[in-house]
Amino acid sequence: MRVKYLTTAPRQTQKLGEILAKEALKTKLKKGALILGLEGDLGGGKTTFLQGFAKGLGTKEKILSPTFIILKRFKIKGLTPHQKLRFGAGQGFKNFYHIDCYRIEKPKEILDLGFKEVISNPKNIVTIEWAERIQKILPAGTIILKFELINQKTRKITVGFKK
Repeated sequence: MRVKYLTTAPRQTQKLGEILAKEALKTKLKKGALILGLEGDLGGGKTTFLQGFAKGLGTKEKILSPTFIILKRFKIKGLTPHQKLRFGAGQGFKNFYHIDCYRIEKPKEILDLGFKEVISNPKNIVTIEWAERIQKILPAGTIILKFELINQKTRKITVGFKK
């Protein structure tokens, strides 16, 4: 199943990320991390989406593309006390990883940075920009978001799962 969204401004793209993050916080922990793979052209809205996603997770730090550092970890503030009452307190996610594979040439390079350990921890939410560069090592069930530039303002974001 695939779901498509159209956004016509950066703020809408951020808001979509924020909404999806709040939904992610409500999910039950699974065997491994919750993984989102973001694919698409340069300027497609991936980092803009992640700025909203991080806000939805309660992250206060500014989200920039970590192209030169590749991997960055943030603590998840999680649900507000009011949200815990509504959705349940047991969400359990602790870390948000923002990975940028733009400079990755071979999937082995990301493995050398402890990628397997990061994605095996069920208390992690892992987002990967340029996920198509490490497609071979992404586990089944990874949520894939494809960002497509329609014009200067409009983005089409298609959400599906890796089989």
